[in-house]
Amino acid sequence: MSIAKREILDTHRKALEFNLDRATYGTFAEIGAGQEVARWFFRVGGAAGTIAKAMSAYDMTFSDAIYGTCERYVSRQRLVTMLDHEYGLLQERLDTKRGAVTKFFVFADTVATKSYSRPNDEAHGWLGIRFQTQPQTPPSQIIIHVRLLDSDTLQEQEALGITGVNLVHAATNLHQEPEAIILSLLDNVTNKRVEVDVIELSGPAFSKVDNRLMSLKLVQNGLTEATMFTASGAVVQPAEALYKKCILIERGSFRPMTNSTTDMLRCAQAQFIQEPKVRGEQVITLMEMTLRNLTDGDTIDHEDFLDRVDLLGALGKPVMISNFFEYHRLAAYLFRHTKKMIGLVMGVPTLRQIFDEKYYSDLSGGILESFGRMFKNDLKLYAYPQLDVPTGSLISAGNLRVAPHLRHLYSYLVENRMIESMRDYDEKCLPILSRDVLARIRAGDTTWELMVPSVVASMIKERRLLGYMDKAPCINPMWPETPGLTESLHMAGMPLPLAA
Repeated sequence: MSIAKREILDTHRKALEFNLDRATYGTFAEIGAGQEVARWFFRVGGAAGTIAKAMSAYDMTFSDAIYGTCERYVSRQRLVTMLDHEYGLLQERLDTKRGAVTKFFVFADTVATKSYSRPNDEAHGWLGIRFQTQPQTPPSQIIIHVRLLDSDTLQEQEALGITGVNLVHAATNLHQEPEAIILSLLDNVTNKRVEVDVIELSGPAFSKVDNRLMSLKLVQNGLTEATMFTASGAVVQPAEALYKKCILIERGSFRPMTNSTTDMLRCAQAQFIQEPKVRGEQVITLMEMTLRNLTDGDTIDHEDFLDRVDLLGALGKPVMISNFFEYHRLAAYLFRHTKKMIGLVMGVPTLRQIFDEKYYSDLSGGILESFGRMFKNDLKLYAYPQLDVPTGSLISAGNLRVAPHLRHLYSYLVENRMIESMRDYDEKCLPILSRDVLARIRAGDTTWELMVPSVVASMIKERRLLGYMDKAPCINPMWPETPGLTESLHMAGMPLPLAA
């Protein structure tokens, strides 16, 4: 069944269909929020043919006795331990008796809902299922992290149960369509009640799945506002990665990462780590791409997306994918996870755009409300200068002109060091623009190789990324699509485009 024509079944029917599959047999193990998922399968009937065991361990001592000790009970580590332990028991006790005709599974979750003692703590949990697609085959696995957004504990438990049933049904019925798995996770519940900010698919059923692409689809399909993965491509929970850290984040399209974007980050890092509130603190540096950075028309080219993140990974940079067009929304998201200082890295053109009031028409307080939200905590904008190609003039945060009625606001932010010009930049990097570099890569003009980090150039050539061409059939030395580029490159000592 195609994704577009996918029938959305109610939770009762999903659970009953699962129970009626006599070839499937396994265990439900739940910690923290009760037997919310297993309850559905008992409620609809027929569970005796599907469930070998259902258990819950509320007491930490009992939990540790079963699964071993851990630093945190609501964590990926605890979930994986539960899956390992319970799946091992299934094989040990039942493989000889029924392994030849049975597809074994283990569903596990470890969840914290709101409590009377800590009502302000975030309700969240890790859910996972390890399952066979055929008897006597290696298992596959799906792990997700959810945030429960209801204000009432009973509603949180209800939403958890529905989401768990969705996960079990998706694993056993939709494993051949990974995107359908994502779409089905919020069947019969909305993203106003449940947010899914991590998904990780592994095992033989998902051998061709790239979890970075699955992370993108979580954001693209509205299951979360942001996802993260490391330079090596491992998906991580943003709350864990950002918790109590100082954050320096650079937004861009990174198509590709150029010497100017790396110089921008280098300058910002040098100033950020010298901030009194940053010294001695843990710092995480992120490269952020919004859906708008990734969208071409109405679509996202998935191959192009993976090319970009591969190049960022080669530079050792973790990546965040978000749907935050407005910077105040990004700031609010980051401050949800840390109260430490945050630095936003940008070029002067972006800084100028931030002071364009048309972007805040949806806020009752307009640009003042946006800035109030953005700067209410410890946040600073680091602005990289812009070379004005026609005149050769340099525009920085210090001499940038904004609308006359916003000049006093701008001056206030600069004088109070909420906006700061970058220092010690490399003048040779100023005329380099990613769109020009991309055009050269696709035209076969080899001068682009000097405009990007060497590891980026090597990877683009070796893997033929971003439409790379070996040799230019014919290059126009004046590059008419970027007037004045030749002159600015000459002024900065960069190589000029080659003639055929």
